[in-house]
Amino acid sequence: MTRACHDCGGGIGKRFHAWLLSRSSDPREEEIDRRIAPLVAGLSGTIVEIGPGAGRNLRFYPPGTRWVGVEPNRFLHRYLKRESERVGLEIEILQETAEAVSLPDRSADAVVGTFVLCSVKDVPQVLREIRRVLRPGGKFCFLEHVAAPGGTLLSGVQRAVRPVWKALLDGCHPDRDTLRMITQGGFTDIQVESFRLPYAILGPHIAGSARKPL
Repeated sequence: MTRACHDCGGGIGKRFHAWLLSRSSDPREEEIDRRIAPLVAGLSGTIVEIGPGAGRNLRFYPPGTRWVGVEPNRFLHRYLKRESERVGLEIEILQETAEAVSLPDRSADAVVGTFVLCSVKDVPQVLREIRRVLRPGGKFCFLEHVAAPGGTLLSGVQRAVRPVWKALLDGCHPDRDTLRMITQGGFTDIQVESFRLPYAILGPHIAGSARKPL
């Protein structure tokens, strides 16, 4: 799967990952897009997207929204700008990680993250930052691959390949229990749909939303 890399390696690695993201053409992306589009289509106001990659989600945002992207890989910024021009959306890009966002408290109406929490270094800290920048009642929309159910063959495979997987795929954890972290992350009104995609290791996925308490 070729989406956002939250904090990929330096130099050539960052350049290559940016180039690869800008040319993603996996037909299974259509199923992912089908689930992302309704999640973000109704958002308005200031929208912060963490790890937006090359900007594949930009086409789904309503016109007139203020979009801020938190993207640490500077080599992806030109692709984001090019895509924003194509879809007619004004954007602002922050070259920083999701663990330390420079936006003020309660400054965002919504935060969006797709395939980001699998590779961040500190998921609880990212979730705290999301809650901090959200206004009370603001929405967090997410789509992530997640750990297979415990005790299954796939769960064992995910754990076994984790060291090599992380090294080859920029820190991605195939066995990260992201749903549990979100449900324990201080949000309310959590709506989640579980589904599978035909990826050998990364089959289980979740898509949904949660809100910052009022």
